[in-house]
Amino acid sequence: MYTFAAFTAQNQIMEFFFAILFSLFSIVDPPGAIPVYVALTAGRPRPERNKIALMTSVYFMLILVSFFLAGTYILSFFGITVHALRIAGGLTLMISGFALMSGRFNKERGFDKNAEKQSQERTDVAFSPMAMPMLSGPGSISYLITQYSQHPDWGQRAMIVAAIVAVAFLVWMCLRVAPFLFRVFGTGGLNAIARIMGFIVIAIGVQFIVDGLVHLVQEMN
Repeated sequence: MYTFAAFTAQNQIMEFFFAILFSLFSIVDPPGAIPVYVALTAGRPRPERNKIALMTSVYFMLILVSFFLAGTYILSFFGITVHALRIAGGLTLMISGFALMSGRFNKERGFDKNAEKQSQERTDVAFSPMAMPMLSGPGSISYLITQYSQHPDWGQRAMIVAAIVAVAFLVWMCLRVAPFLFRVFGTGGLNAIARIMGFIVIAIGVQFIVDGLVHLVQEMN
């Protein structure tokens, strides 16, 4: 019999899933990568653009899932505590958020004029620069490693992996219709979306820093 407790538990699981999904989507900001994708794939036939969009989302998913599952081992290897990672990750997210709000998304992700020139000379741009560093960067990686440490229950970790897969699907959708979205919104519209995402990312970064400092002080006492 479907009980109220089961219904409440299911709601909590879905709320957790969507919280991770929206946070990760804001940090990754797929709409912000659309101008770069359009520039790098201009003049290529549609089937090739669709393949690049698919492979970008696959590489993106594999990179983030790998760092998420190996996060604690990376911390142990370098002797970094989760509280230090929260503070460092919070600072990284704040820098990313300010970059989004100021319109310096590409430069903050390491995609400058030289990188653009080199990328245009390559036949495959799915892994680099699209999947990394444009979409999966220090902000999203530190966020996921922190989430792994904060949620030891494998049920919750499975929901985080599901959220990564869902964001990868959204990345694929955004890139698949990137030329259309670029014509509809233009650079100004995409920058406006990026500024909204940037504000959310800054808030997430501040929360990470506060949590890290609070737990650090508690351990010292």
